[in-house]
Amino acid sequence: MNNKEQSARLVHKHVHMFRCPLCKESMQVVELKSLICVNKHTFDFARQGYINMLTRTVKSQYDKTLFEARQQTIVESDLFRQVHKEIANVVEEYIKDINKHMYILDAGCGEGSHLQRILDECNHKTMTGIGLDLSKEGILQAAKNYKESIWFVGDLAATPLAEKSCDMILNILSPANYEEFKRILVTGGLVVKVVPRTNYLKELREVRFKETEKKTYQNDDAVSLFNNQFDLVKQMTLSYTKVLNRLELENLVHMSPLAWNLQEEDRETFVKQEDQEITVDLDILIGKI
Repeated sequence: MNNKEQSARLVHKHVHMFRCPLCKESMQVVELKSLICVNKHTFDFARQGYINMLTRTVKSQYDKTLFEARQQTIVESDLFRQVHKEIANVVEEYIKDINKHMYILDAGCGEGSHLQRILDECNHKTMTGIGLDLSKEGILQAAKNYKESIWFVGDLAATPLAEKSCDMILNILSPANYEEFKRILVTGGLVVKVVPRTNYLKELREVRFKETEKKTYQNDDAVSLFNNQFDLVKQMTLSYTKVLNRLELENLVHMSPLAWNLQEEDRETFVKQEDQEITVDLDILIGKI
């Protein structure tokens, strides 16, 4: 079975999760080739094993190189391992109280490695991961690397998922659409949002902004907005450092928007360091409707 057919079979098994992004009607998988709604709006499965459900043209600064570097940073350097463990603990605690198949959406999943690492930590067979991102390049890589989850290109403002379909929504260092989150979240479901704190990647921020006021960052507005939209169940702070070697520093520079406008001299100086400590400083916000 090729990737396209495997993806189509997986979506067919869980097709009740989907709704058409154009007319909002229910959908079905046809001939292991397409996802089609009752009004005949058609979205074809790509040969790599994902579905493009965008209804508009999108230009993205996030390219193949960035997502490859992101995957290597997440998987090989383990920079975010503690983050994955903490979120997996949240999932484990939540799943104890439900006796049905569980669906976890990673909204803004990029190339899928955060979601995959969290699912690996949990290792529950009664759990299906769904990854959504605006970037086709990111979803293409996710589909190539992680065959057990559903991956689709889509718009957070018009999520092609049915109402009250997701038990948990992950939103990791990514933009959110809280109205859509509330629409697709089951009663009693959780939203887990990860936002940077002041010292997140401060070593890179200091090179990028040097003496300007943007050298520091505050997440007060992001936390306040989340608290206005959801009942805060728990807020955790993770702050630690990890030593990265030169190759890992190069990947970090390639994946982070903080480095997009670095002067070439500053970039070279940063990546030529050996065994540089990098700071991860994050808030994990857990909320429910």
